[in-house]
Amino acid sequence: MSQQGEQYTGASGQEDDWWGQLYDDSAPDTGPAQVADTLDDRFASAVSASSTGTAPGGADAAGGTAQQDVYGDQFEDRPASDRHEPFTGSGPAPPGEPSARREPSAPGPIARPWEPPAAPAGPVTFPAGPKPPAQAPSRTTAVPAPRPPDESAGPAPSGRTDEPEQAPEPPAPTLAEPPRAVAYVGDGPPTYDAEPTVLPAADPDDLADLVADTVLDGARYGTSTLRAVSVRGDSARYRGEPRRDSLLTARFGTGDGALVLVAMATGARATPGAHRAAADACAWIGRAVGRSHQRLAEDIRAARRGDLKSGLHRLTDRSLGKLRAQAADLGVEPDEYAASLRCLLLPADPDCRTRVFFGVGGGGLFRLRDGEWQDIEPRVPDPAGDAGPPVVGFGSVPSETPDGDRLTMDMGIITPPSPYEPAPEPPPREPFRFRASVARPGDALLLCSGGLAEPLRGEPDLAGHLTQRWSDAGPPGLAEFLADIQVRVKGYADDRTAAAVWEA
Repeated sequence: MSQQGEQYTGASGQEDDWWGQLYDDSAPDTGPAQVADTLDDRFASAVSASSTGTAPGGADAAGGTAQQDVYGDQFEDRPASDRHEPFTGSGPAPPGEPSARREPSAPGPIARPWEPPAAPAGPVTFPAGPKPPAQAPSRTTAVPAPRPPDESAGPAPSGRTDEPEQAPEPPAPTLAEPPRAVAYVGDGPPTYDAEPTVLPAADPDDLADLVADTVLDGARYGTSTLRAVSVRGDSARYRGEPRRDSLLTARFGTGDGALVLVAMATGARATPGAHRAAADACAWIGRAVGRSHQRLAEDIRAARRGDLKSGLHRLTDRSLGKLRAQAADLGVEPDEYAASLRCLLLPADPDCRTRVFFGVGGGGLFRLRDGEWQDIEPRVPDPAGDAGPPVVGFGSVPSETPDGDRLTMDMGIITPPSPYEPAPEPPPREPFRFRASVARPGDALLLCSGGLAEPLRGEPDLAGHLTQRWSDAGPPGLAEFLADIQVRVKGYADDRTAAAVWEA
């Protein structure tokens, strides 16, 4: 039986003797052969011969190198205990070597396929690979495009980064940020909630009579930027009453000849149809201005102040006269179906910076210039004060002129007694207000109803807050403007309607 457990069945047993003589470990080594005629020597001789030319069959010296690479890989996969150091000396071979080996006589080292590369002592590990060399810092200040994070990798150690350090870019210039909007100013929060609570009652047969809680609008023409808003007051929100203020923004005409109208009206307090009277006042003045917008725009550009004042006074009287006629049709007193009316005219021509205000009733007209608020509401004479000497054609007249000429003749007609004792006096009419001013770059003009004018005049903190918000940051957006107008003040709960114009 052989060492591999095989049974050889040769007839004379010569095959078993040949096998034992060739690979029997007990047989002593005969030492180095005198003639280089071993299997190893023949193989080395063949390799040496093939390195000097092309081997038969077209193979060259590179074939031996390729064979070494293949075998080398196979050897690296074998356990370290199965590796034998090559024997190159002339002395006795260590046990397990079949025969002595000699270095080939060919000059230069010859790679042998059975010789493994030098391996370090101990177990062999397989690192993930060499770390890529760090890139040199860039000389430019360009920021590299962001790369998606590697989700498979863990978090980077603190204080380390794989990206090369870059020179920081100088910060881009930005506009001054306005202070943050606040909910209220003053010594405490208002009594009512800040948000709408109860909706007004609706008539299913007259849904057009409903009024939205808030109206917001804006535009930009020429060198001016417009923001306009009308908000229901805290008191009306709590009681479920409709907004008494009405707002109209309209553009008439096209191009540089266009004219922008902002009209706001406030209905009488504690009257059922106050919101309808305010809406009618805005609609009628809008119709009157729209039909005359070409002439009005020409007068504004030509600075015809006298023509503007008289013409707008006439249009306002006609619009409010329709309110009194509507009150008679409804069977209510004129003062119950009335409204204050305030308007602003803005030409679209960029070369014209004239801003025209006109109206009747309470409210406010303010200008923010160089960081300070200016109250530029036109002053009107006090009706209870001295009205001056009578004017011919208005009120009572003297019986004769200073020259002695008689103006009237007493016909002796007796005035019939009044059915009311004493006779009621007609309600005094609100004076007409007019102002035409030239805007400067950086100005902010604010037209508002009494619901905002009163807290602006009565609470310095509100004026100071709006000064910080509107002085240097430019025109706010619609939402920001709404937040600014809604800053509440304790004790002021009426509707607020405002239109502001920023000059570039």
